[in-house]
Amino acid sequence: MLLPRRPTHVIFDMDGVLLDTEQIYTDVTQEIVGRFGKIYDWSVKRHMIGRPSIDSARYLVRTLDLPIAPEQYLAEREEAFVTRMPEAKRMPGAAELVAALRAHRIPTAVATSSSRNLFELKTQRHRDWFAGFDAIVVGDDPRVERGKPAPDIFLLAARELGADPATCLVFEDAPAGVDAARAAGMMVVGVPYPGLEVEALALADHVADSLAVVTLERLGVAADIE
Repeated sequence: MLLPRRPTHVIFDMDGVLLDTEQIYTDVTQEIVGRFGKIYDWSVKRHMIGRPSIDSARYLVRTLDLPIAPEQYLAEREEAFVTRMPEAKRMPGAAELVAALRAHRIPTAVATSSSRNLFELKTQRHRDWFAGFDAIVVGDDPRVERGKPAPDIFLLAARELGADPATCLVFEDAPAGVDAARAAGMMVVGVPYPGLEVEALALADHVADSLAVVTLERLGVAADIE
């Protein structure tokens, strides 16, 4: 894995990178749109992942020509998430990579488009794990004026870490997230969720099949290990 610079700080997207929430999103959304005879598949989902909820909802309603308002879709989705999102498990390799970064004093942050309430639901079974991150920035933080693909959330995460954006490395699974990291002047490794074509993350510095194959050596920071 050849990165243009040696990363000093690492920022993770959450959904599909740290936590396996994407299937929950898909199942709940299909339950909603299925009432209207519609299909929610990757041809639609690929344009929604990583973006602010209201932007994704507007896209869904418009693209599938749903007879409900985006706000109604979100309300129904949130109700289902109360029971479903706490079931989210860690993505393969996520715990090991985060542990290695922490063990070798490389600061880490989470930058997620999820609202604070949704973040709390998703991480309900993983409180201790997420408490170990040096910074967490959520999508409804008032300091985040624009959602992904704008760079705001990543630039805020870098400020929270006291980091130079140019030496920050982002892990993302969504095209909008890769675009946001690029716009922030950061390095980015794409980790496509199964079903998303690798070409969708073509702007990433590198694409990895899973966090399970990412090591500190491959990131170019192992030389600092004592």
